[in-house]
Amino acid sequence: MENIGFIGLGIMGKPMAGNLIRAGHRLVVFDIRPEPVEELVRAGAKAAKSTRDVALQSDIVLTMLPNSPEVIDVVLGEEGAIEGMKPGTVLIDMSSIDPLVSREISEKLKHKGVAMLDAPVSGGEPKAVDGTLAIMAGGPREIFDRVKDILGVMGATVTHVGEIGSGNTAKLANQIIVALNIAAMSEAMVLATRAGVDPEKVFQAIRGGLAGSTALEAKMPLILDGQFKPGFRIELHLKDIRNVLDTARKLDAPVILSEKMMEILRSLAEEGKGKDDHGGIVQYYEKLAGVKVRRKTDGH
Repeated sequence: MENIGFIGLGIMGKPMAGNLIRAGHRLVVFDIRPEPVEELVRAGAKAAKSTRDVALQSDIVLTMLPNSPEVIDVVLGEEGAIEGMKPGTVLIDMSSIDPLVSREISEKLKHKGVAMLDAPVSGGEPKAVDGTLAIMAGGPREIFDRVKDILGVMGATVTHVGEIGSGNTAKLANQIIVALNIAAMSEAMVLATRAGVDPEKVFQAIRGGLAGSTALEAKMPLILDGQFKPGFRIELHLKDIRNVLDTARKLDAPVILSEKMMEILRSLAEEGKGKDDHGGIVQYYEKLAGVKVRRKTDGH
């Protein structure tokens, strides 16, 4: 069994690492915060002193970090993982970052004989906890085949999309669709509420038709309860849509709806709602309409 390192033990990384431990994998972990490291050590992991130290002890290094600058720093920076990697090591970056940055990091790692996959995930904290994430991977097929079973511990679907960077391209596509799906349901349910129609009954009426979606099923019950505890934070979706716009600009691709989505997410973040779940996109529409999309209580 190969030694696995895991760097980045946040809202997603910690349960993903926990699932690897429960599956019997040997894990060495690192995070800038001691609390999740201590929790995983109690579960059976070994703590590392630095990202370099993780790489020194690992055949496969997984990273789950907020954005491109953090991945660059952790992998290529001073005391970074690259300093501890030996030829034959595999880096699996599971962060959601700019696909062009994934390609740049991969090129630098090749000089050390290190292969890389970009393998971002979709599903948020609940699916990270129960190991049913959707994982989309880019990179050499032979490396993907080598690590697919490890990824399968964390995901219900593990798909090889293409060359390095294609995993993050797929994730950007995913994030466009998810954000716009939540915005569309928010717009629709605010309209229904303004019309005096019970939004919960509208949800029940449409969920089995073409308007039904995984996003509708996951987010509408929480919206009806006014429950915006993350899940997946608005500030992270804002980061993803910013990456969409940056990538689209470089590729000269039209992303008209994503540009509007950027305005909505930025507005919510500026109002202090950046740490709310992205289902909280509904709050942008609620403020404009002066209504709340909520479950009706008995007698009302």
